[in-house]
Amino acid sequence: QVQLVESGGGLVRPGGSLRLSCAASGSIFAINDMAWYRQAPGSEREFVARISRTRITKYTESVKDRFTISRDNAANTVLLQMNNLKPEDTAVYYCKADVWVKSMEGGPWDFWGQGTQVTVSS
Repeated sequence: QVQLVESGGGLVRPGGSLRLSCAASGSIFAINDMAWYRQAPGSEREFVARISRTRITKYTESVKDRFTISRDNAANTVLLQMNNLKPEDTAVYYCKADVWVKSMEGGPWDFWGQGTQVTVSS
């Protein structure tokens, strides 16, 4: 019913930048919060950044002043601009959307993207 498609991951050197993108499609009535999470090997998935439908943002402390989350409501897309990347940022990054689904009672429902690898290494 709802799919999230991510892109933008890759290999960068410390201090470099990447921009992640995630577009939601399907039977969408509305989307509330959209967010990014990440998971390093052997670690739990952790929160990175969140943006509300009115563009109120929240970040985990380790990425403040380096990452910027934004969204295009018309395109049902969330972006994560990552600057001054550090090796500790290496992880699989996942997007999440809280979606009100058309013709479904209840919600919102959480949907996750497939994940995209970000590797920061010299």
